[in-house]
Amino acid sequence: MRILITGGAGFIGSALIRHLIRATGHEVLNLDKLTYAGNLESLACIATDTRYEWVQADVADQARVSEVLQRFQPQAIMHLAAESHVDRSIDGPAAFIQTNIVGTYALLEATRAYWQSLPSGQREAFRFLHVSTDEVYGDLHRADGLFSETAPYAPSSPYSASKAASDHLVRAWQRTYGLPVLVSNCSNNYGPYQFPEKLIPLMITSALAGKPLPVYGNGLQVRDWLYVEDHVRALLKVLDEGKVGETYNIGGHNEQENIDVVRSICALLEELHPQHPAGVSRYADLITYVADRPGHDRRYAIDAGKIERELGWAPEETFASGLRKTVQWYLDNLEWCQRVQDGSYQGQRLGASDFKDLIA
Repeated sequence: MRILITGGAGFIGSALIRHLIRATGHEVLNLDKLTYAGNLESLACIATDTRYEWVQADVADQARVSEVLQRFQPQAIMHLAAESHVDRSIDGPAAFIQTNIVGTYALLEATRAYWQSLPSGQREAFRFLHVSTDEVYGDLHRADGLFSETAPYAPSSPYSASKAASDHLVRAWQRTYGLPVLVSNCSNNYGPYQFPEKLIPLMITSALAGKPLPVYGNGLQVRDWLYVEDHVRALLKVLDEGKVGETYNIGGHNEQENIDVVRSICALLEELHPQHPAGVSRYADLITYVADRPGHDRRYAIDAGKIERELGWAPEETFASGLRKTVQWYLDNLEWCQRVQDGSYQGQRLGASDFKDLIA
């Protein structure tokens, strides 16, 4: 197939493209605006493959997207382009409205026109997969509750509200125009090549530098963690075998309190990198509790039973195995982290204010 992926220079998008080029015969066009979180260095290992192409474009630029669609003639679109950092959405929600809502609308309209122009057989085979988040469901108040695909939406942050709006737009284009869409909602992703403002890579890189490890509130917020390569496999299952119009929740069965995640990282660093920074006797001594984030949800947890029953997908990594692989990757790729932190990966220096303390 020819697959167009939006946001392919981001964390999940780049993992998806690396897998597609290495493990399948598909052709891939990566359409990415290349904002601060887009990093082409994450795709360096496959950048020269003849089945891969990158186009710098904004999904909100409907005319440009239409041009790309007509030239590349994709048989599927996987929409991952999004602003995704909760803290940034609190400080500046406008970018989230523009990319996540306006961008999704523009992409849907460009896709609808392209899809309607296809011959009937190609039109029936075409798929549009919209990749979203469990944060659209809001806060789980019951300790034993899980988000199913029918859970009501109750977003708490500008980020999650913008993603909820994009989910509704995608479903409306299916109901109104017949566009063959699929929607997935995933739990917290982690793994190699994740931007160092996110919780796990931030804790790793800060600990190695001897900096405080900031934990919001009491650190008891619970998240379900999904190793990014497990997520990629799930997305391809949904694209290949999912039923048009359906939603599939993707989770890792790995609920952890934030403080336990940080402690686990410290323990792995003690084992894998026992050379402490100057003045530090234990990595765990760097843990620092800070004021909680406004509107911070207490618990997310995904019921992934539907995708397991209907499509035969299940995560391969436990949190312990995935976290070990992740910590080791960052230890082996400190130069990649340094280029992100000093801004050289995009030819400009990012100031310290561009990095937030934590995401949960």
